[in-house]
Amino acid sequence: MKKLFAVPTIDEKLCAHFGHCEQFAVIETEDQKITKVEYLTPPVHQPGTYPRFLAGKGVSTIISGGMGMKAQEIFAQNNIEVFMGIHSDSPEALVVQYLADQLESGDNLCDH
Repeated sequence: MKKLFAVPTIDEKLCAHFGHCEQFAVIETEDQKITKVEYLTPPVHQPGTYPRFLAGKGVSTIISGGMGMKAQEIFAQNNIEVFMGIHSDSPEALVVQYLADQLESGDNLCDH
């Protein structure tokens, strides 16, 4: 089964705040293996823009340090799973941890 992950990044590492990223690493997996990694530049940031952008790409799981409530609500409305409180690492390493059931969510690193 194919699954698409999105990880907000700065310099190809997880960005602590979802809305402050430079790009999103969009990682495709199939049968629990990474099959494709693509970095996408998002549209200009406005509240709700990034969640809609990623939903339109078919993303099913977001791995993030933190994000605001509006983004969380939009993801929930689109049945997109969100893992928050994750600390910086490469997007590929984070997805591998997720696939191995070793990714642990924590507190939202966004303070608003």
